[in-house]
Amino acid sequence: MRTIGMLGGMSWESTAEYYRLANQLVRDRLGGVHSARLVVDSVDFADVERLQVAGRWEDAGALLAGRARALQAAGAELLLLCTNTMHLVVDAIEAAVDVPVLHILDATGAAVRAAGVGRVGLLGTAFTMEQPFYRDRLAAQGVEVVVPEADDRALVHRVIYEELVRGVVSDASREAYTAVIERLVARGAQGVVLGCTEIELLVGPDDSPVPVFPTTRLHVEAAVALALAPPSVPPSAPRSTDA
Repeated sequence: MRTIGMLGGMSWESTAEYYRLANQLVRDRLGGVHSARLVVDSVDFADVERLQVAGRWEDAGALLAGRARALQAAGAELLLLCTNTMHLVVDAIEAAVDVPVLHILDATGAAVRAAGVGRVGLLGTAFTMEQPFYRDRLAAQGVEVVVPEADDRALVHRVIYEELVRGVVSDASREAYTAVIERLVARGAQGVVLGCTEIELLVGPDDSPVPVFPTTRLHVEAAVALALAPPSVPPSAPRSTDA
């Protein structure tokens, strides 16, 4: 079993879900009391959030690249960046290490295509919904992205930063998200990408009239599949060459 490195803390609420899912999936695959081989580096999200708000993405990339190098030094043989938004700086992380960095959108795009869905609504932070890095990578895989209107984007972002990253999960916010999803479906979305790792704590398949694509679970499933692959499978095999 290869050792998975998790670069987390953004927020720790979703990193805990990454940890739980990885161990659960390994146990389900191998049985008995098996668990995942993991090393975790959890940053202080307050440091990252300040850089996000200030638009200091290069500094944020440098911070995370340093922590990625620490994970590799600790024995990680493949890396997961346990956040959607900070994949905006994933190039800096990939350049800092010699082990595969599994991109969250490669796993997500594969699941969307496998479901026969060509147009998805996107829920995430304002950074994820409004900057092109997310839409462009899915578009390169043949998936069109629809983002909520401005008021709905503000609502989705506020719930993430004021509630979900603080461990608050409310029925009122779930209902509000469901209404946002319904408006995306009315605009032609055939599925919904839960493009923030905390959103899966709030919204599930029963809250949407169309399929949902839980990026956290899909990301972890891809990592566990690679970690348990036979040694003859090169570690870089699942990585996409998409821009």
